[in-house]
Amino acid sequence: MLQTVLDAKPSEETIAARDTTLAAYHFMLRARQLDDKFAALYRAGKIHGGVFLGRGQEALSAAVGVSLKKTDVFAPLIRDAAGRLAFGETIEDAVRNYLGSALGPMRGRDGNVHRGKPLEGYFPMISHLGAMISVVNGALFARRMKGITGTVGATCLGDGATSTGAFHEALNQAAVEQLPLVLILADNQYAYSTPTSRQFVCADLADKAAGYGVAAHSVDGTDLAACLKTVGAAVGGARAGEGPQLVVAKLLRLCGHGEHDDSNYVDPKLKNSPLGRDCLKVAEELLVREKWADAADLARWRHEITGEIEEAVARVRREPAPDPYDEKWLAISSQHLTDLHDDDAGS
Repeated sequence: MLQTVLDAKPSEETIAARDTTLAAYHFMLRARQLDDKFAALYRAGKIHGGVFLGRGQEALSAAVGVSLKKTDVFAPLIRDAAGRLAFGETIEDAVRNYLGSALGPMRGRDGNVHRGKPLEGYFPMISHLGAMISVVNGALFARRMKGITGTVGATCLGDGATSTGAFHEALNQAAVEQLPLVLILADNQYAYSTPTSRQFVCADLADKAAGYGVAAHSVDGTDLAACLKTVGAAVGGARAGEGPQLVVAKLLRLCGHGEHDDSNYVDPKLKNSPLGRDCLKVAEELLVREKWADAADLARWRHEITGEIEEAVARVRREPAPDPYDEKWLAISSQHLTDLHDDDAGS
């Protein structure tokens, strides 16, 4: 009887969980190594402007990206390299934006995290806290008016955004209209340097959902398996017509607000708490424990991704910079992101 159990093939559910977890882990690892490369280029003076890393938030971000379909709408935030990659962004396009290549999605006219492909449902972020919620609402309204069904719109925000009027107005609108909106809230304990104790007094930001009449989900943001399960359920609920879904993930930002910030304001007790766990290491422990990977696999994947990133950086550094005399100076960053034709561009 025991041998029969040992010889039993894994269920389809187990195989699906394994494949999804491995895919999400690969996006987490790519994001972490890509962020590390951007930090190194910034310190070497090769990147001008800010560099913002997602260290500590990759599990949550990757869970969002793998839970969405390519026909959905996604508006990532500054720490969502993993989600961007999972939603279809290439390493080359991420590097192009940071290095100002004219071949990048924003043609070198905007650096770091303000990049996207609107016509493909991948929106460049607006830095103002909470601003992307209303943008996603608008996209969902547009699709509703066109008779397009089954679409989900997701955007990410931090705990600081919940203190803004933009958050309140847009979430209230989504609730009244029952839009298939998924809000992914990274409660990373600091809005830049302002601790959560100076932002709100509720025990859990998920408690705010009740005031808007929307569904709430809480999750350990350091646990990839939990993030995949919780975010997947929220996306499924929104797709099934259950209205807006708020996902609150508790974690700790394992870096400064940007590479210009040494984050010396972070309470050491938080760093040593469960919130301070490195989600990448937690995910690797899961893969090894489930026998979905071993130490040799992890080392090989790191080596392969390092090679991909180094090759991408080398290629992009040979690409042309933007030429202001060739730019058509559209309000949006480049013509190929609009519906305009060449003969309309100057009007």
